[in-house]
Amino acid sequence: MSNRARYACGSMDHALSRRRFLGASGLLGASGLLGGVASLPSKVAGAIPKNDYRVVVFNMHGGLSQLESWDPKPSTNTGGPFRAIATSVPGIHISELLPKTAKQMHHLCLLRGVNTAEDDHGKGAYMMLTGRRQTPAAEYPQVGSVAAKMLHDDQTGLPGHIIITPGGGGGRGNEAAYLGPKFNSIHLGGDKPPQNSNKPDAIAQEAEDRRHLLRRKINEQYLSQRRSAITDAYTHSYEQALKLMERREVFDVSKEPQAAQDKYGNSELGRQCLVARRLLENGVSFVQITHSNYDTHNDNFNFHIEQVGEFDLAYATFIEDLAERGMLEKTLVVVLSEFGRTPHINLYYGRDHWSKAWSVAMAGAKVVPGAAFGQTNKEGTEVVDGQVDHGDIFHTILRGVGVDSSQSLIVDGRELPIADPAAEPIWKVLV
Repeated sequence: MSNRARYACGSMDHALSRRRFLGASGLLGASGLLGGVASLPSKVAGAIPKNDYRVVVFNMHGGLSQLESWDPKPSTNTGGPFRAIATSVPGIHISELLPKTAKQMHHLCLLRGVNTAEDDHGKGAYMMLTGRRQTPAAEYPQVGSVAAKMLHDDQTGLPGHIIITPGGGGGRGNEAAYLGPKFNSIHLGGDKPPQNSNKPDAIAQEAEDRRHLLRRKINEQYLSQRRSAITDAYTHSYEQALKLMERREVFDVSKEPQAAQDKYGNSELGRQCLVARRLLENGVSFVQITHSNYDTHNDNFNFHIEQVGEFDLAYATFIEDLAERGMLEKTLVVVLSEFGRTPHINLYYGRDHWSKAWSVAMAGAKVVPGAAFGQTNKEGTEVVDGQVDHGDIFHTILRGVGVDSSQSLIVDGRELPIADPAAEPIWKVLV
C-alpha cells in the first residue's frame, strides 16, 4: 500500500507508517498490555444488563468520498464520472462502484446528512469514534471500549474489543480512557492471529502449567498488600492473553470451507471480514476493520475504482453472510470515516477534506433497514434535510445495540455520561 501514500494530504497522520500509527507491539509486552493505567475501574450508574448484541465498524481511514459511494451526484458539476445505480430498495441509488452492495440495500440504512464541521484527520477520527470533540480537559473512551464494557461477556475467553488492520500485530491500544485498560483493544495484523499467541514447542505443557501456578501464587501474595489499578491491569491482561492462546483457532480463516473463503474474495480485506465474522460467532462484542487510505487529494477517481471495488465485494458478502446466518439482527455494522471529500474537484483530479455534508452507512440490529435518512443539495455542498453529527451517531450506535445512551458511568465518585448529553439518538432510524 506504500504506493498509495501519494494520494494523502501529507499531514502527520499519514506521515507515520501504519505500524507506528497503530502502536503495534507484542501481545505480552508490558507497555502494550497496560495501554494506559491512569484510570480506575468504573461502574454503571444503575443496572445495564449485558446482551448478545455486537458492533462492527468499518473505518474507511483517510476519508471515503460520499460522492463515489453513498450519495452520488451524477451529471452535476461536482459529481465526477460515475453513474448512480438502482439498489434492492426502489428509489435509493448509490454509486456504480458498489454494485454488490446495491443488492444488499434492503439491509442498509444510509445517513446522508452528516455534518461534523471538522476537516482535520486526527480530530475528525477522534470525534467519530468517541462522539465528542477533542479537548485538553478530558479524554473520552472510543465506541469499541464502550461496547466492550456494556456488551462483552468475559466468559468467552476472547477480548471484547478487537481492531483488525494491516500493520497491526497483537499489541494493545489505548482507547478506553477512564473505563480502564481492561477495555482497550487488541490489534490483529490483517487476517493473522495475535503475535506471540502460540506456546513454543520447546516448553512442555506440564512445565507451562507450573510456571503459571507459581506466577498466580506470587501475584496473590503481592496483591494482598499492594493492589492498585496498575497491578489489576497486569493481572487481567496476562490472564486474558492465556485464554486467547487457548482459542487461537478462532482467528484462523483456513478453518473455513474453501467456498466461504472464495466468496469473500482473494483480498486482505475479504479475509479480515471473514475473521470478523468468526470473532462475532465466538462472542466478541466489538470488531473494527480498517480499510485505508482514502485521502485522495490526487487521482480520486482511479483510486476509488480500485479501493471501493475491493470494499464492495468484502462488505456486501459480510452483510449477506450475517443475514443468512441470522446474525445481522443482533449485529450493528457501521461504515464511517473521519469526514468525506469535497464536492469540488481540484486541479489534480482529487477531492479534498469535507466534513460539512457527507455520509455514514449502518446495517443490522435495531436500525431501520432499507432506508436513506437526510439529504444534501443537488451538488452535495450542504445538508438540506436530516442533519446529524458525530454525537448523534455515537448515541445511535449505542441505542442500536440496546444500550441506553443516556446512562452514566460512575468513575472516582463522579457521574460521567456514556455519550454527549448535548446530542441525542437519531430516533427516525431506530426501531
